[in-house]
Amino acid sequence: MNSADGCDLFLRACRREPVPRTPVWFMRQAGRYMQEYRELRARHSLLELCRTPELAAAITLQPLKKLGVDAAIIFADLLLPAQAMGMKLEFAEGEGPVLSPPIRAAEDVRKLGAVQDGELSYVAEAIRIVCRELNGSLPVIGFCGAPFTVASYMIEGSGSRNFVHTKRMMYQSPELWQALMQKLVPVLGAYLRSQAEAGAGAVQIFDSWVGCLNPEDYRTYVLPYSRELIRAVAPAGVPIIHFGTGTATLLELMREAGGDVIGVDWRIALGEAWRRVGYDVAVQGNLDPVVLFGPREMIRARVEQILRSVAGRPGHIFNLGHGILPETPVENVQAVVEIVRQFRPETP
Repeated sequence: MNSADGCDLFLRACRREPVPRTPVWFMRQAGRYMQEYRELRARHSLLELCRTPELAAAITLQPLKKLGVDAAIIFADLLLPAQAMGMKLEFAEGEGPVLSPPIRAAEDVRKLGAVQDGELSYVAEAIRIVCRELNGSLPVIGFCGAPFTVASYMIEGSGSRNFVHTKRMMYQSPELWQALMQKLVPVLGAYLRSQAEAGAGAVQIFDSWVGCLNPEDYRTYVLPYSRELIRAVAPAGVPIIHFGTGTATLLELMREAGGDVIGVDWRIALGEAWRRVGYDVAVQGNLDPVVLFGPREMIRARVEQILRSVAGRPGHIFNLGHGILPETPVENVQAVVEIVRQFRPETP
C-alpha cells in the first residue's frame, strides 16, 4: 500500500483536502469481535494487554490487513490516566471498568496525584512499535477520554445511567468540579502530546458519556475544559478528532470547544450534522454499529446513503457512530470497508 492510499489519505481528509476516495477506520476495530484478540485476552488480563507495549501493539495491528482500513488506533483504555493519578482500576466481569474509591469530596480530589514521568509511557512505547511495523504505510491514531467522560467515571466509580453523583457535584459543588478539572486536564493534555511525540499522526478525544447533559450544562461545565485540553494538544501539530455520543443537541458547542474533525454518532444524519458544525471542519462517522448485524444489502444501502449525503465535499472520514460491538460478524466489517473503497459519488 503506497502512502497516497494509506497514511496521506486519512490525514488529508482530516485537513479537508481532496482525496481519491473516502478513508475508513473503525472505533474498537481491535477488540472482542476478532478471534485473534480473544485468544490473547484468554491468556492476559485487560490491564496486562494495555500496559505491555508489545501486546498492545500486536492487538493494534491485528485488524489492519484483515479489514483493509486506512488507520490504526492504538489499543488502550480510556481510564489509564485515572489509574496513573492514583485510583484503583479493575475490570469486573460483565460490568466493565470500576474505579475506586470514587471521587465524592474535596479530600478525594486532593489525594489525586500528578502523573509521574514515565507512568503512562507504555502507551507511547506501543505507538512507537506500531509505527515501526507500519513504516509509514498507515497512520496511527492516539486517544484519550475527554475531561467530562473521565471525570464521570472517577466520580460514579463505574458506568452510570443517570450520572447522579457527577451532576450533583457540578450543581452543588462547582468549585470541587473545577478543582477536579484543573487536575485532570493537564494530565490528559500531557498524555496526548506524548502519544503524538511517539508517532501518532492524529489523536481522538472520546466524550463517550457527554450525551447525558443538556446544552446549558455542557457550556458551563464541559466546554471550557474540553477547549483547554484541545488547545493544550494543538501545538503537537496533529489533527484532533473530537467525538461524543448522544450529542445531537451539543454539536455546535462541541465545534466551539474545538477539534479539526468532529465525530458524529448515528442518531443524526451526517449531512445535517455537518451543516450544523460548519463546513470549515471535517467530520467522521456515522453508521449505527448495529447495522453490521443486518443483511448485506441493508449494510450496503446504509453505507452508501451516508457517503452520498457528503455530496463529494472533502473532509469526510467514514466510521461507525461508536465502536464495533463484540458479537459483530467480521465479514460484515470487511464488507463495509469494501463498500466504502468502491464507492464513487455520482456525477451529474
